[in-house]
Amino acid sequence: MDANLAALPLWADALIAALLVVGAAFTLVGSIGLVKFSEFYRRLHAPTKSTTLGVGGALLASVVYFSVVQGAPSLRELLVALFVFLTAPVSAHLLVKAALHLDRRAREKLPD
Repeated sequence: MDANLAALPLWADALIAALLVVGAAFTLVGSIGLVKFSEFYRRLHAPTKSTTLGVGGALLASVVYFSVVQGAPSLRELLVALFVFLTAPVSAHLLVKAALHLDRRAREKLPD
């Protein structure tokens, strides 16, 4: 075993594993939703919500790992998570606005 690898406490191993499994489960659900849904608007909803949470779980696991190994809080991953949580909804909103602008059926007048 390499001397540079630090042995983590059991609680840290369990927490990191749980965060990774939860993050992977959210990502899997978002990916399945992307494949299964038929309409663009529905297909966009699944990955933007659940995959963002999946990335958040992986980033939290990384925060725990590097905080335990370095002995000090690791905040770089929190900045990445903040960026992801801010940009994913904005990009999804812009995609929907563009699709609504281009979709003629959505712009048709409803009958009185």
